[in-house]
Amino acid sequence: MSSSLFLILRILFAWAVAILLTGFVWAGLFDGVGGIFWLLALGSMTLAMLGAVTHLRRVRLAAGRLDAAVLSNHQQRRIELPLDAGTAFDLVEAAVRELPRVEDIEASRGSLQVRAKVRRTDPFGGTQPSRWNLLARFAITRDRVLATVVPGDGTSSATLLCEPDAPHWVDLFALDEGTSYENAEALQRSLTRRVAEQRRDEQAQAERSATDNALTVARLNLLQAQVEPHFLYNTLANAQVLARTDPPRADEMLGHLIQYLRRSLPREHDTLSTLGEELERTRAYLEILKIRMGARLDLQVEVPEALKALQLPSMMLQTLVENAIKHGLEPKPGGGTVWILARRFEDHATVTIADDGQGFGNAAGGSCSGSGIGLKNLRERLRLTYGERASFSIVSNFPSGVAATLTLPLPPSLSGAAVPPPVPGEASHV
Repeated sequence: MSSSLFLILRILFAWAVAILLTGFVWAGLFDGVGGIFWLLALGSMTLAMLGAVTHLRRVRLAAGRLDAAVLSNHQQRRIELPLDAGTAFDLVEAAVRELPRVEDIEASRGSLQVRAKVRRTDPFGGTQPSRWNLLARFAITRDRVLATVVPGDGTSSATLLCEPDAPHWVDLFALDEGTSYENAEALQRSLTRRVAEQRRDEQAQAERSATDNALTVARLNLLQAQVEPHFLYNTLANAQVLARTDPPRADEMLGHLIQYLRRSLPREHDTLSTLGEELERTRAYLEILKIRMGARLDLQVEVPEALKALQLPSMMLQTLVENAIKHGLEPKPGGGTVWILARRFEDHATVTIADDGQGFGNAAGGSCSGSGIGLKNLRERLRLTYGERASFSIVSNFPSGVAATLTLPLPPSLSGAAVPPPVPGEASHV
């Protein structure tokens, strides 16, 4: 109540002083004041009083209260934004552009400032006021907005200044009827809404990412589950046959199977292994196969000690070795050799599994050509684990057989000088 009364008294006092000074000038020009002057003075005081009352009424309806902060023609807001300066500036600029009747927008990203003019509601319905309506001709028709973004440490703040588009001394005689307050509140609501929407979008994106990661892990586990039983079923079937025909060899095969499971089962739910662990698992696997193939199977390994820490999807190395034996060496009367070669480059490593078996031309199945379920699973696991950073290729070896190569991203801890890549043709002469 005191703020409202002080505002009305201030306006009336300013008009009274102006009328008094005008009276001195009038008396000097017309040899006295006269009734016309007092009539004009009374009309001016009445209009000033009506303007102040209208201002109070509109601000009370908009703010729900009357105090010095909401009654002022100059409104300032300081809003903390949990965003970097560039993103905060984009939000502030968008909020200013959404103001009703906004004009003359000037945005400067370098200084992090946005200036604009906001046209007030036209009381004349778009028509020009009468030439005799001097008060309407000198009325303030626009407000100005200045928004400044202040960068901080991980956050930013926006300072909003809304005021009439007129010199400050005009505040002594005219009020804006709450338009500056409405503009400031509109900008604050818009920024609050935009920050909330951005936070909801980020939360939704995080939830989608978590869901995608869970689905990826589930798909990897499913693909891995399709590989492991394939070998186990074959081994148990062979052991069952040997138990009837050659019990000592069946016992030896079961012993190697126990060693294989001992290395495999502790990691059955892991999606990644290391090249060293996969080599040990593969050796146990090959010991089982040697019982069946005997001297027809030979293994040559050239893997630098430093690369044994290289990560790759679990069971992937065995899948390629199993593919080489099943489609390359087993159908070949004399058997052959499997080479496992690893090379390190600047930002990636290659793991090559080569054989001197029958190759593509004499393969009975489609897996050797890269179209089998095992290799399809292998490609899918690479894609899910590494995206575009890993690849798989399978080509003919020289003079016979197949060479399959995994290209895997190299972690910074293993990065080093490049080493010449393996040549499939040389592999057959190791």
